[in-house]
Amino acid sequence: MGKKVTVVGAGFYGATTAQRLAEYDIFDTVVLTDILEGRPEGLALDLNQSRPIEGFETTVVGATTGTNGEGYEAIEGSDVVVVTAGFPRKPGMSRMDLLEVNAKIVRQVAENIAKYAPNAVVIVVSNPVDEMTALAQIATQFPKNRVFGQAGVLDTARFTNFIARELNVPVGSVKALTLGSHGDTMVPVPSRCTVDGKPLADLLPADKIEELVVRTRNGGAEVNNLLKTGSAFYAPSAAAARMARAVIEDSGTVMPVCAWVDGEYGISGVYLGVEAEIGARGITRVVEDKLSDTEVAGLTEAAEAVRAKQSDVAGL
Repeated sequence: MGKKVTVVGAGFYGATTAQRLAEYDIFDTVVLTDILEGRPEGLALDLNQSRPIEGFETTVVGATTGTNGEGYEAIEGSDVVVVTAGFPRKPGMSRMDLLEVNAKIVRQVAENIAKYAPNAVVIVVSNPVDEMTALAQIATQFPKNRVFGQAGVLDTARFTNFIARELNVPVGSVKALTLGSHGDTMVPVPSRCTVDGKPLADLLPADKIEELVVRTRNGGAEVNNLLKTGSAFYAPSAAAARMARAVIEDSGTVMPVCAWVDGEYGISGVYLGVEAEIGARGITRVVEDKLSDTEVAGLTEAAEAVRAKQSDVAGL
């Protein structure tokens, strides 16, 4: 049986994720689904016609799905499912404004994943991501290591990019990290940020670092306000695709993701942005690294904020 990945939701985010996954040329099949009739099939046809140009053999399959589970048989046997389904933010909206409307969508998607791809690893990107990841795990009833969310890879990339631009250095010379939740309680980790091995604090004053942190925290909203319609999708899809790749290659890559935390940093029983090792079964382990007291306090605060909301989603 060949390697198969499904992307649920064929908006800009989902379609770009499917494109990146297909161009990796490591899957036999990429399935793209959507409730808009014909859209996933049209995008799949278009992507397949790019194969001779880009030189990849992965086949892209489009499938229209219905609210009662029609069409989901196309995802059968998927090794990984990336869930992008849901409404994107409009300018002025917070991620939390999407909680109720997207909960219904994510629950229905998760139930169909459990039915047709019971062995899949599920990567959730629908907003608000910490809460939707918790909901997807509840609805699939999959082991918690097989359901995780995308946040830290994207936030860290934004932070890295802003640092590189500020210092006018290549992005490859910057090592940065953000933990915590995706949004207001994001926890940047300055103690783990370096440029060519030198601590960031030696290169930029504290107020400038704080400015970049705030810009990172509002990274999605900044793009959102400029676009006017729709949300960011190039960087988010790159993050989701890399996470799916780490699963399918069983690479053991350590990435900041939204993972189930059970005792690490003194925090238990919550989905939270932490560093984790990614493999074929999803999260192999949560990586607990040295953080400053301030950073641990920020992480604990993020956990409590997310915990309150995650207990609400079970009923949505």
